[in-house]
Amino acid sequence: MSEAQKRISIRDFDYDLPQERIAQAPKGRRNESKLLVYQNGEIEHSSFNEIGNWLPSDSLIIFNNTRVIPARIYAQKSTGAKIQLFLLQPETPYQDMERALKVTNESVVWQCMVGNAKKWKEGSDLVIATDRTEITATLENKSNGLVRFEWSGNISFSDVIESIGRMPLPPYIKREAQSDDSNRYQTVYAKNDGAVAAPTAGLHFTDEIIEGLERDGHRIGELTLHVGAGTFKPVTEDKVWDHEMHSEFFQVPRVTIENLVRANKRIATGTTSLRTLESLYWLGVKLNADMSDPFVIEQHLPYTIQHDTNFSYQESLKAILDYMETHNLSHVSGSSGLMIMPGYNIRSIDGLITNFHMPKSTLLLLISAWIGDDWKEVYRSALDNDYRFLSYGDSSLLLKTK
Repeated sequence: MSEAQKRISIRDFDYDLPQERIAQAPKGRRNESKLLVYQNGEIEHSSFNEIGNWLPSDSLIIFNNTRVIPARIYAQKSTGAKIQLFLLQPETPYQDMERALKVTNESVVWQCMVGNAKKWKEGSDLVIATDRTEITATLENKSNGLVRFEWSGNISFSDVIESIGRMPLPPYIKREAQSDDSNRYQTVYAKNDGAVAAPTAGLHFTDEIIEGLERDGHRIGELTLHVGAGTFKPVTEDKVWDHEMHSEFFQVPRVTIENLVRANKRIATGTTSLRTLESLYWLGVKLNADMSDPFVIEQHLPYTIQHDTNFSYQESLKAILDYMETHNLSHVSGSSGLMIMPGYNIRSIDGLITNFHMPKSTLLLLISAWIGDDWKEVYRSALDNDYRFLSYGDSSLLLKTK
């Protein structure tokens, strides 16, 4: 960790984003978005339909196949007071997202953000009735936002929230979720339930685009990182180093790691895919050094760990594959709070497909780590050319400088 990195101020990653440039709804079709292409310091403008024309030949394109759950729940007390719940993460009986969602005929406790909490006393119940079941929500711990859900009927908790929840649109989209958002705020390749925010770089892909990329010789690799609400957490500390990152669950199948080893060029779809790919590097580093808790990637690990800086990404992946072979694993899982900021050496990719991010955000820090101060020109060009920003906005392809 350099002293210069410790002095990085979030104020240097601010820009003027007019409210009218924040997309409030998706375009008519997913692939109608604009595409800004950055390579070797040059910027060109295209459409997402043409992304295959810009990718390096024989690319491995990595998708985050997490599926957004309808995590926003509205309830009403008998007094008429309206309470809003935003599911964050499960607490009991399982903290593992997949197992927690499959719980049937039990009670579960989740950490939630509670809207209008002053109207809901600790220990009191809310009852939400649907045509399939009746759900009771009990506020068990107000300070920690712990809510217990109980229901009747032979259905899973996943079924429960599908019947009562709504798509959790980001806070900068100033409208209620509509029926169409259940489809459009979800990638076409979403599989694994667990995210409370979409990996939005992938929202532009259609089945037809993916099929066309494969016909052209590109390959698709999948991994899972369940995007948490912390992705919207603002950086409130002046010094970036002092910001507390959120930790997220990731899982990568063996076949994806094998394909990463063989890949000619690697393209990450979204910052969540990139964070997972970089977390794999540090997982391999920790396994190679026989460190404790190798499957927990702490936010400051890259800046504080003593390791061989010549240890390559390929070597790290092979260390993971050796571990998987020894333990007969079909996938690796872990948690990552990795902070990628200017000065960080991104080893895993040759290109990044991503939307345009909020000012003074950790996502913008990641973009700067990838393309340096050129992020300012990229964002200026996007604003000058009427690009739409954030989750439902337009796209960019940021390629590695030769």
